[in-house]
Amino acid sequence: MKLLLDTHALLWWWSDDKRLSKRAAKAISDEDNIVLISAASAWEIATKHRIGKLPGAERAITEFNQLIVSDGFTHLHVEYGHALKASGFTTEHRDPFDRMLAAQAIIEGATLVTDDAAMKLFRVKCFW
Repeated sequence: MKLLLDTHALLWWWSDDKRLSKRAAKAISDEDNIVLISAASAWEIATKHRIGKLPGAERAITEFNQLIVSDGFTHLHVEYGHALKASGFTTEHRDPFDRMLAAQAIIEGATLVTDDAAMKLFRVKCFW
């Protein structure tokens, strides 16, 4: 299975947070699955940390690449097709990070690992 982690799922994975469902944790740790991490998550973490909405995220910012590599995850770059898809959603959901992750999941044929019910507005396949 190809998974794309929502930013909160990624942060909860890295911090061993109990809010990450056991089902999601099991899927993320399954070596048969491909786990994608979007560049949009780096953007979201750094932005929310800068504006004070994500205190304590320094390690996730400074060691983003190393953490992804050590977990055996795969970087997913933001491509123009992703941007066009994200901007084309007609839903009222305005969060640019969520829009990008939904677009990437759809285009890349990945299941989005998220507990954010609002993501279903994009008609993206979700897993939790």
